[in-house]
Amino acid sequence: MPSRFCLAPLAGYTNWALRLTVRELGGLGLATSDLVNARALLGKSPKTRELIRTSPDDIPLAIQIYGSELPWVTDAAQYLVAQGYRHLDINMGCPVNKVVKTGGGSALMCDTTGKTVELVRAIVESVPVPVTVKMRLGWDEKNLSAPFFAREFEQVGAAAVIIHGRTRQQGFSGSVDRAGIRAVVEAVQKIPVVGNGDIITLADAERMLRETGCTAIAIGRGALLNPWIFRQLLAWENTGQPGDPPTYFERIDFLETHVRRLIELWGEYRGCTNFRKVGNWYAKVLKPGREIQKKLVMLDSWESLVGIVDTLRAKGPPAGWRAGDAPSIAVPSGPIDKW
Repeated sequence: MPSRFCLAPLAGYTNWALRLTVRELGGLGLATSDLVNARALLGKSPKTRELIRTSPDDIPLAIQIYGSELPWVTDAAQYLVAQGYRHLDINMGCPVNKVVKTGGGSALMCDTTGKTVELVRAIVESVPVPVTVKMRLGWDEKNLSAPFFAREFEQVGAAAVIIHGRTRQQGFSGSVDRAGIRAVVEAVQKIPVVGNGDIITLADAERMLRETGCTAIAIGRGALLNPWIFRQLLAWENTGQPGDPPTYFERIDFLETHVRRLIELWGEYRGCTNFRKVGNWYAKVLKPGREIQKKLVMLDSWESLVGIVDTLRAKGPPAGWRAGDAPSIAVPSGPIDKW
């Protein structure tokens, strides 16, 4: 890993197009794919196979798999290694109902029979590559099982654990519990613990490292708004200074490259429609005005994108725009069982 600053997996977002565009900015230590259903992967689902799309310059990369049935997940792990992937991550953190109801994601943290630990053991023993586990602190505040599982996973050979500092019951509400992550750090003997959650700014990253004692950090939403955060963190670690924030025009270049790669990945129509859900991120940062924002969130062609970026470059930063501002990104709300 070039650094200890990682891109956290975000379902529907951390595809090849985004990962590669972020990598080119520098500083990224490890990226993880969207979560992949083990059974669907082995069933040759075209959409699932798309989730593992990569290229030789998209490394280091972890493929994140989920499932609760041992034969399916071990076979999926072996299939991925046979295809050349060199790092597997097991998802035990996803709170979304469609994942949890199958016994995957956060539901695995409720096991009291030893099945979850055996699942990790079986995957570790079935492949000759590092296997990591990403999980939450537990199902709810009364069942904070992450320290127990981290200790057990270390004993069966997991290479590292990644901890999102919330419970499944919390979803994305409330604040990340750094003391909870520290409890996981203190529960293991040697393996790295990667802290995750609420890292939007460099100050957030410094606080996560300092208060938890974690070895590395994984950044999700913060990287969507500021893909330069990995480069800034590496510079800060090496020199004490993060360097200059990206300029308005660097952000426009990133937007253009991101859309171009989405079209390379899926074709013009699907690439543009996939971009729509992230169009508001760019609008929050670039502040292009209502009309261009509408065009971004309804993007339908490469020609339209070229027109947008040409207009933005010609106009330049709007009055009051400041490099380095960090607006927020909306997260799912409402009852978790409806997600």
